[in-house]
Amino acid sequence: MLSAGIVGLPNVGKSTLFNAVTRTHRAQAANYPFCTIEPNQGVVAIPDRRLETLTRMSKSMRMVPAAIEFVDIAGLAAGASQGEGLGNQFLSHIREVDAIVQVVRCFESADVHHVSGSVDPIRDIEVVNTELILADLVSAQKRFERLQKQVRTGDKQAKAEAALLEALILHLNSGKPAITLEIGPEEKLSLRSFFLLTAKPTIFACNVSESDLGELTAGETGGSAARHVSAVSGYVRTHLATEAVVISAQIESELVNLTPEEAAEYLSGLGVSESGVGILIRAVFQLLGLRTYFTTGEKETRAWTIHAGDKAPAAAGVIHSDFERGFIAAETIHFDDLIQLGSFGKSREAGKLRIEGKEYLVKDGDVMEFRFNV
Repeated sequence: MLSAGIVGLPNVGKSTLFNAVTRTHRAQAANYPFCTIEPNQGVVAIPDRRLETLTRMSKSMRMVPAAIEFVDIAGLAAGASQGEGLGNQFLSHIREVDAIVQVVRCFESADVHHVSGSVDPIRDIEVVNTELILADLVSAQKRFERLQKQVRTGDKQAKAEAALLEALILHLNSGKPAITLEIGPEEKLSLRSFFLLTAKPTIFACNVSESDLGELTAGETGGSAARHVSAVSGYVRTHLATEAVVISAQIESELVNLTPEEAAEYLSGLGVSESGVGILIRAVFQLLGLRTYFTTGEKETRAWTIHAGDKAPAAAGVIHSDFERGFIAAETIHFDDLIQLGSFGKSREAGKLRIEGKEYLVKDGDVMEFRFNV
């Protein structure tokens, strides 16, 4: 199962957000730096209304959503790449996750201490990213030095890797993360073997207060939170080639103990149509390059996780290796077509239920039944 690490400076709301995402109170949330030492972990279901719709249509006895793991990682301090604060632990824990959710404080509050004494989300992003870039720079330089003996012998693979490392070191030295380095497909595969912190896909969570969320939802742009969120969105888009989502960790933590109906009513009172946690979870799922297909029947409706670009046999293999090994074909229809027509029988009559072979690229939202023989 792929994982996403929740990172950021101390006291920005990481642990509160983790508790909200995982619907637990596992992580300690306190108004002082480094209240999280060891990372907390929780498996999170991906909210997907399509799954609920299919379950009702098939009158399934059981519904099984797709899931990913979230990890709450200790707060970072300036100098983490040299071991300051809990730097070494922080960086080692980030290396173990597949993607990063960087929480950025966008709310003003005299009651919640900020390690830098003031709220400035762009400065905070740059503090975190500088430490990650410096750690990657040290790693890349050491790798480059180790290669020199092989390069001198004329080893072609070593020469190619050294050239890539030279370009990477220049890129990192300019203050840019590895993920924005423009290289070809083969070089990208090589880069993955370097296990760089700044090569991990990253999304930013702008943490706002309850009142801020209401104002943002209403389209108000004059408040400090709106200015902070706008600044973060623009910065991460132009400098880091990624996106930001808005969330109120405090509101989301209060929803944990409510029923879905109570939570919907509470959000409606704020003028919000959907929980920010649901939006964030789906964004992370997409960030990891994951897609969903479905199987459905009377016994069970289930969401299965695949990677973007997977073909039908690989998708079948997610269910069982025998399905991939003995793959013959996949009876396939997209969710939108199935729901529009109302049943598999009507879909077959309309010619929307197709038989796809081994080269079929599975699309997000496909509903599939596999034929195999082993």
